[in-house]
This record gives sequence, structure tokens and C-alpha cells, in this order.
Amino acid sequence: MQQESIYNLIPKEYVPPPKEAMYRSAYPSNLVPTSSTFNNHTTSRPKINNINGEFELVKGPHSHKGQSNSLGRPKGSYKPDTTMFRLKNTGTMGSNQLPEIQPYKYPPSIKPNVPKKDEKPIHGLKSNKNYIITNAVENILSAPKQIVDEVAWTSKKDYGKVPDYLTKIKQSISSEYEIIRNMHISEAEEMDKQKYLLSQEEVQQLKEGLKKKWESVNKEYQSITHIRMIDTVGLKRKKEQCEKELAQLEKDIEKLNKNYVFVDTQK
Repeated sequence: MQQESIYNLIPKEYVPPPKEAMYRSAYPSNLVPTSSTFNNHTTSRPKINNINGEFELVKGPHSHKGQSNSLGRPKGSYKPDTTMFRLKNTGTMGSNQLPEIQPYKYPPSIKPNVPKKDEKPIHGLKSNKNYIITNAVENILSAPKQIVDEVAWTSKKDYGKVPDYLTKIKQSISSEYEIIRNMHISEAEEMDKQKYLLSQEEVQQLKEGLKKKWESVNKEYQSITHIRMIDTVGLKRKKEQCEKELAQLEKDIEKLNKNYVFVDTQK
């Protein structure tokens, strides 16, 4: 750890660090790319080439490099030309002359100028005007105010009457309400037409038919339940189907026990 010392205030001489040697790759610059398909476009070999990463490929009837293929411009073409440099009056603007500087024109100021430091205000100004007398004279000589006749609103013909536009709006609103009311009434009548009240005789006939159907399904279901082992898919499905039918029949019989039974004709 460096301790504090007055000698540290003296700037030390800069010693540049030693320059490292230039990096040189261990592989040649003209090495064919490994696992590449770019080397095969001039040959009859398909797929990937040079998987082992060999420095030199096996020569065949076709070269792996095109005759005029290269990456970038040819060597020597990047050498600068000493005759090609920017000459006078050959810039992009056509001339190296700067435009003339035009003096800036300030817009006219609305506010008065700020007084200078050597301009002193005028002091001691007094007025001998009598404002009381002047005000009295101005009021005496002024013309009287003209009284505007007020409009007699109560004497108009349509005073106290409902405006025509309000009457039209009320009529349109009432007609819309009437149309909506008629639509609801017609919908209710249509719904009533779709329903049909069954008589007690019809309900009794339906009950007897459902009970007979329940007895036949139950008989078939009881024949399946006494089997010790239901080892086939057909018997299993038949048993499940009988259970569903029995449950549905019991629900239908329960619905028919109500006082009034309606039938929807649309279903």
C-alpha cells in the first residue's frame, strides 16, 4: 500500500509499456473452410466438404476454387493513387467560397426601449388640474343614456303555449313506446300459442304409458343384474343404457305429477 508523501506530488516520467508481438495464426490464410458446402459448387461431390479440416484437399478432375473467384478486390488494387486528390473548386458544392454574411434584421419592438444608464427620469412634475370640477363638468355635458323599451313577452301570441317542437318530440316518443308495447304483447301471445295445456285424461294416459315403459326396461335391467360376472362389453353397455332410461323415465313421471302440465309445440 502506498503511503502519503509530499514526493508523490512530483509527476513521474511516463514509461511506455513494451509493445507485444503481432499475432500470427498457426493456420495458413488460404485454408479451405471446414464442413462447408461452398467448396463443392465447381466439383461433382455433393454435401459437405473437408470435414477433417485438412490443409490441402485431394486434387481431382475439378478444382475446388473457381478460376476468377476471390474475396474482395484483387491484391494491389487498394494502393492509393497520388494523382487522385481533392483539387480546388472541385468540392460537392462546386466552389469553396463561403456565402456572404447577411446582417440580422431584428423585428420591430413593441415595448419601449430600456432607458440607458445616463438617461435620468424627470422629477418634480406637478398638475394643477382639479379632478372634482372636471368630473362634474364632463357629467353635465355628457348626453343622457337612451332607455331601451323592454319587450312585452306576455303580449305575444304564443305566450304560455307549448312549443311545436316539444309537441312533435312527445308524439314521436309516445309512438315509439306504443310500438315497443305492441311488440311485447305480440311476443307474449306467440309464446302462449306455443304452449298447450294437457287435460287430466291425457296426463293419465301419459303416466300409464311411461309406467309400462319403465316396467319393461326394469325387467330387462333385472335380468342383467342377476348375472354374477359381466365380462362382455355388450352386457356392460346394455346395463348402463337401462340405468339411463330408468332415471329419465322416473324424471318424466315426476313432472307429470304437477297440477298443470303444458306442452311446448315448438320442440
